[in-house]
Amino acid sequence: MLPLLVLISEGISASTDLFSHLWQTVLPDYISNTLLLGTFVVLLSVCFGVISAALIVHSNVAGKAILRWLLMLPLAMPAYLVAYLYTDLFDYAGPVQRTLRLWFNWQNFNDYWFFDIRTLGGASIIIALVLFPYVYMLARTAFELQDQNLLKASRLLGLSAKQSFFKVALPLARPAIAVAASLVLMETLADFATVQYFAVNTLTTAIYDTWLGYSDLATANALASILMLFILFTIVAEQRARAGQAHQSNRINKIHQIIILSNTAQIFASGFCWLLAITGFILPFILLLLMAWEYSTIEQFFALIPSATNSINVAFWAASLSVVFALLFTLFKRLSTDKWRYLPMQISGFGYAIPGTVLAMAMMSTFAPIDYMINDIAKFFNYSPPGLILSGSIFAIIFAYTVRFAAIANGTIDSGIKQIPRSIDFAPASLGVNLSTMLTKVHLPLLKPSIWVAWLLVFVEAMKELPAVLLLRPFNFETLSTKIYQLISDEMLEQGALGAIFIVLLGLLPIIWLNRNKDNTSQ
Repeated sequence: MLPLLVLISEGISASTDLFSHLWQTVLPDYISNTLLLGTFVVLLSVCFGVISAALIVHSNVAGKAILRWLLMLPLAMPAYLVAYLYTDLFDYAGPVQRTLRLWFNWQNFNDYWFFDIRTLGGASIIIALVLFPYVYMLARTAFELQDQNLLKASRLLGLSAKQSFFKVALPLARPAIAVAASLVLMETLADFATVQYFAVNTLTTAIYDTWLGYSDLATANALASILMLFILFTIVAEQRARAGQAHQSNRINKIHQIIILSNTAQIFASGFCWLLAITGFILPFILLLLMAWEYSTIEQFFALIPSATNSINVAFWAASLSVVFALLFTLFKRLSTDKWRYLPMQISGFGYAIPGTVLAMAMMSTFAPIDYMINDIAKFFNYSPPGLILSGSIFAIIFAYTVRFAAIANGTIDSGIKQIPRSIDFAPASLGVNLSTMLTKVHLPLLKPSIWVAWLLVFVEAMKELPAVLLLRPFNFETLSTKIYQLISDEMLEQGALGAIFIVLLGLLPIIWLNRNKDNTSQ
C-alpha cells in the first residue's frame, strides 16, 4: 500500500502547468483511446470466449477434444509479439500484400485497398486474440458446473435448446464472465508494448512519455493516478455485478445433453473455434519458428544467454517470495481467530490490478527518496555513498514483481487450502502436536501441488512482464522481455526469435499443467 499512497500524494502535488498543457492538447485523446481500447477488447474477448466455451461444452463441434485445450494456448503468447508478427505479415512490404500485388499485377498502394493493422482497431483485435482465453476458461468452467436439471426444466417448459441457453445457461454464467471480463480489462489497461508499437496513444504511453520525455515524475504520477481510478472503477463494477448472486444446489446434475449441430452449423462452429486457435497461437508460433530457423545463429543464441539468466533470476526470486507470502497470508487466514485475518490477503491481492507502468512509478517515487536519504546519511558520517541500492537495483524489480503477482499465488494456494478439511486443523492439536509441527508435517505436504502451481504461474508471468522491468531496470540490465521489445522496436525480432520462443514455451507449461489436472479431476 505504501508505494500507492506515495504515488497518489505526489500526483496531487504535481505541477499544474504541465498537466494543464497535456489536458489542453493530448490528454483527452489518450483517455478516449484508453476507454475505446478497453471497451473493444472486452467486447471481442467476451464474444470469442463465450461462444467458443458454449460450443465446446454444449455441442458436438468437430475436434472438441483438441480444441478444448488448444483454445487456452493464446495466453502463452505476449501481445506485443503477436502484434509484431502480424504487422510483419500484413504490412505493405509483408508477404501477404506482396503476393496480392504479384497475383493481380498491382503496382502500388494506390491500386488497391488493404486494412491497416497498426490502428486502434488492429490493437484491439490483437490484444483480444491473446486475452480471450480468460473468458473461455472461466465461461467453460461455469457451463460445465451448471446444474443440468435447470436446463432440462426449461426444455420441459417449452424452451428450445437455443432459448434455454440464452435464458438459463448464459445468465447463470454471468458472474464468471464478469470476472473474466474484468481480468481482460485490467490486462488491457496495463498493456504498454502493443499500443506503443502500434502508435496508439493511451494512458500507459502517456505515463511513460511524461516521465522520460518531460522528466516530470510528479505529473506522471498524476496520470498514473487517473489510470488507477479506471482500475478501481473496474474492480467495483465487477464486484457489484456479482453481488447478490445465489449459489446453485449442492446436488448438481452435470450430465450434459449435447446439441447435435447440422452440417452447415458444424462448418461454422468448428471454423470459428479453429480460427481463434490458429490466429491466437498456431500461426504466430509457426511464424516465430520459421523466423528462428531462417535467421538465428549461434552468436545470437549466446547473446541472449545473459538476458535469459537475468530473467530467470528475478522470476525465481519473485515466484519464491510470492509463494512464501501467500502461504503466510492463507495460513493466517485459515488458522487465526483475529477478526482482521482476511485483510492481509485482500490488500496484497490488489497488486494484480495495478498496471506494471503504474507500479514502476510507485516504486520509483517510494524508493528514490529513501536512496537519497541513505546516501546523505553515509556522507554525513564520512562513508562513501552506496548509490541507488533500492531504486537502481534488481531489488525494485523483484519487489514490483512480488506486489504485481502476489494475487496469483494467493488465489492458487487459497484454493488448495480450501480443499483440506477443517477437521485436519484440529486433529493434530488433539494429539498434542504443536503448531509448527502441524504445518510442516500436515498442511505443507498437502499443499505441495498448489505451491508448485502457484510458483510456476508467478514464474511464467514474471518472465513475460515488460512495463515494470522496462522502467525499473538498472543500467545495462536486460531481461528477455526487454531485449525482445528493443529488437521489436528496431524491427529486428529475427535476432531475438529464439528468446521469444523460449518465453512462449515457458508460458505453455502452466497451461498444459492446469488443463491436465482439470481433465484428471473431471474424470
